Amino acid sequence: MHRNLIQKLRLLGSNMVATSPTMLALGLAVLCAAGLAAAQNCGCQPGYCCSKYGYCGTSSEYCGDGCQSGPCYSGGGGSGGGGGANVASVVSDAFFNGIKNQAASSCEGKNFYTRSAFLNAVNSYPGFAHGGSEVEGKREIAAFFAHVTHETGHFCYISEINKDFNYCDANNKQWPCVAGKKYYGRGPLQISWNYNYGPAGKSIGFDGLGNPDKVAQDNVIAFKTALWFWMNNVHQVMPQGFGATIRAINGALECNGKNTAQMNARVGYYKQYCQQLGVDAGANLTC
Repeated sequence: MHRNLIQKLRLLGSNMVATSPTMLALGLAVLCAAGLAAAQNCGCQPGYCCSKYGYCGTSSEYCGDGCQSGPCYSGGGGSGGGGGANVASVVSDAFFNGIKNQAASSCEGKNFYTRSAFLNAVNSYPGFAHGGSEVEGKREIAAFFAHVTHETGHFCYISEINKDFNYCDANNKQWPCVAGKKYYGRGPLQISWNYNYGPAGKSIGFDGLGNPDKVAQDNVIAFKTALWFWMNNVHQVMPQGFGATIRAINGALECNGKNTAQMNARVGYYKQYCQQLGVDAGANLTC
């Protein structure tokens, strides 16, 4: 749509001599109105923000004030944004290793998941734990690590235990499965399915469909996939309470009474981490 607008502006400019001031003003007004409509429908690829002017990008000019959709610093659809929490300060060695030390020494993830890999990855997602108050930022950190703890067994597992199911949605033509590849859970949030591996890989910079094992081999990419999923699916619902994050991650299997034990386990971790970080857990904890 922007290309059409530019073409129209060029045509309008080339005919300025023969066009009256009134007609020129009217034409520009029509184009501006059309541009505004286009700005409300960015259609950015995953991991990119739609700015208040309707363009796609990842910097503060796109994800900050007025961001319409995507991993906006303020959660999307609004203006402004707070400083949030200092992630490196909050996720201290003591906090991170306090989770990992609860896993058995024989766990495959014991030497794979590291605080430095997480901090390296989170630098690519400046909106994480930002957009609101420091308390809200700490809650988001607690929520993220609560789900990570649950999904990996305190950083014990890198890949899903049962690798028989390939998690291939053959009906998804945008991100087609590669023959012989399986898209079972890998990494801190156990990213699954071809329709997640594909766009995650494109956004991060690896072949998610052709080489999904990369998530289980590179600890920085592992954390980036988790943060990519979080910023595109979970970050925006944090203001609704922890229960909304459960629904965003595994609602079909755990919410509405389907598996209260698993749901309550996530809530328990979240409340524990909120207490460690010195913040109230907030309302709406279950789903």
